[in-house]
Amino acid sequence: MKKYLDIAKIVSVHGLRGEVNAQVLGDSSSQLRGIKRLYSESGNRVYEVERCRPKGEAMAIIKIKGADTPEAAEALRNTVLFADRDDLSLPSGTYFIADLLGMEVFDEAENSYGVITDVLRTGANDVYEITKGGKKYYIPAVPAVVLKTEPEAARMTVFPMEGLFDEN
Repeated sequence: MKKYLDIAKIVSVHGLRGEVNAQVLGDSSSQLRGIKRLYSESGNRVYEVERCRPKGEAMAIIKIKGADTPEAAEALRNTVLFADRDDLSLPSGTYFIADLLGMEVFDEAENSYGVITDVLRTGANDVYEITKGGKKYYIPAVPAVVLKTEPEAARMTVFPMEGLFDEN
């Protein structure tokens, strides 16, 4: 599992004091609340966060230490910011999308259905895109279908309800 998870992308300057508008790449801008450090993908560059506030669910306004002018903020445009997974918390029974991608999907009889290649956010519940042999299948991320998720083992056990994996 990756140590650094992509969490936001700087899209524009906000105001005159070096703040930036960042598109949130995770579930919600509230994930950034209280975060003190963000990183480059490799973790070798640290961005000290002076303040961060939500701007709706999908955006946040971030002030990075040292970026005190609109010009300095503009230089950060298109920067993808990563968070150390140890600095983030998730409610029990939820997972980072990065941990789900590439996870192999089985049923209880150990039949493989492919790997998770995307997570679609539908509002009511997430939907997992599973790819096997070039074919894509979609399953709802609900307890009746997803029986067990094991990120450390990169595997998921599902109940293949009738119609989920039909060949069409």
